[in-house]
Amino acid sequence: NDKAIERLREVKKRTEGKPFAILIGQVELISNYTSMTDPILYKLINTFWPGPLTIVVPGKNQKETVGIRLPNHPIAIKLVEEAQCSIAAPSANLEGKEPPKTCREALEDLDGLVDAAIDGGVSHFGSGSSVVDLTGEAPAILREGVVTQEQVESVVGTKSIIFICTGNSCRSVMAEYLFKDALKDRPDVHISSAGTGVFIQSTASAETISVLSQEGIDAKGHVSSPVNTVLLKQADLIVVMTHGHRRLILERVPAVEKRVYLLKEFSSLPVSLQAELDIPDPIGQPHQAYQQCLNIIKESIGKLQELV
Repeated sequence: NDKAIERLREVKKRTEGKPFAILIGQVELISNYTSMTDPILYKLINTFWPGPLTIVVPGKNQKETVGIRLPNHPIAIKLVEEAQCSIAAPSANLEGKEPPKTCREALEDLDGLVDAAIDGGVSHFGSGSSVVDLTGEAPAILREGVVTQEQVESVVGTKSIIFICTGNSCRSVMAEYLFKDALKDRPDVHISSAGTGVFIQSTASAETISVLSQEGIDAKGHVSSPVNTVLLKQADLIVVMTHGHRRLILERVPAVEKRVYLLKEFSSLPVSLQAELDIPDPIGQPHQAYQQCLNIIKESIGKLQELV
């Protein structure tokens, strides 16, 4: 609403042309404002949202930038839900002044200038949100608040690899835990797994836990996770077990095409044998099938390790 934005600018004494940050109610709504698909964006989202980090990204038309945040305060969340749209929401202070920590502090400058004030109590963090700009060649901290530059750099510098099968109880679990074991001295690599057909959480299958235990790996604590858009977009490398998994992922998020590989592509199998690149699901089969599956995955993991 142009009139509301102009009124907000008057109250804040905001410099003309300086945009306001936008609050959204769901991560998926970010695609309404930017076409950016860089994994860095979704690593930051996956780590710090909902929470006190505003992320500046290229706008849809690439000619402007937009700052976006998914809040973690119940009142802010409820306002966005009730509005059923995004909300322009700068700090409740005059331009150039420190963000207030309480409603009373805010009204010291804004009383008489605003139509209403909602007292949500003392600021949980006691300082303003951080702002990171992703529109340049490298992420830049425009304002350091609750989220520190060191935290942002740590997330940005991490490689994210996700293994995907159907139920996230057998093949992708073997791959995740074998790879974590192989890269246990690489804190810069984040390894996870998920399933395209996960509807309820479950543990790894008993046979998977058994064959991994023979490798000295404990997978009893594993809990299955469903594939979702943010997981896919934040991954630097998406490793699937079959051509079918690859098709499902690309139907859902076409932008990740260049990051999706079949695990067996990293094995010594000749590229000409494309039909044999699928790793069959051992679910419901004898223990021997699980052992064979683990051996195939283990061989491919070894090759992948050399490339990371």
